[in-house]
Amino acid sequence: MKISTKGRYGIRAMIDLAVHSKDEHVPLSSVADRQDISNNYLEQVFSTLRKAGLVKSVKGSQGGYMLAKDPNDITAGMVLRVLEGNLSVIDESKELDNVQKDSIQYFLAGNLWAKIDESINKVVDDLTIEFLAQKYRESIGQESRMYYI
Repeated sequence: MKISTKGRYGIRAMIDLAVHSKDEHVPLSSVADRQDISNNYLEQVFSTLRKAGLVKSVKGSQGGYMLAKDPNDITAGMVLRVLEGNLSVIDESKELDNVQKDSIQYFLAGNLWAKIDESINKVVDDLTIEFLAQKYRESIGQESRMYYI
């Protein structure tokens, strides 16, 4: 499995929104500039994310995009599946057509390819957009600090 540009840009843009929106709509051009992504290409990515209910948009001069859900409720897996489809390393539906159950090919489908798929799905489903955004903030020295009075 290889993550396409669409998937990589989508993850970057979702983290950018988590870092920069603070309950305000962010112009798509701002995300495109910060991430060095073509505005037109990002519009296509965001159209797909909007249809999937992961971002919401407002038109007009004060418009832009924001996450449609709490970033703790959006996983990298959700974003990647919307943009990439199935995250499987092989297409089992085609791979196992007319394959005998005692073949090595059939054996590998359940004992290697399925285990790789499980590992990939576990990783991407365990990583939330908020977790990734927080780790990004920490990496650039912008940790969120709690102040108590």
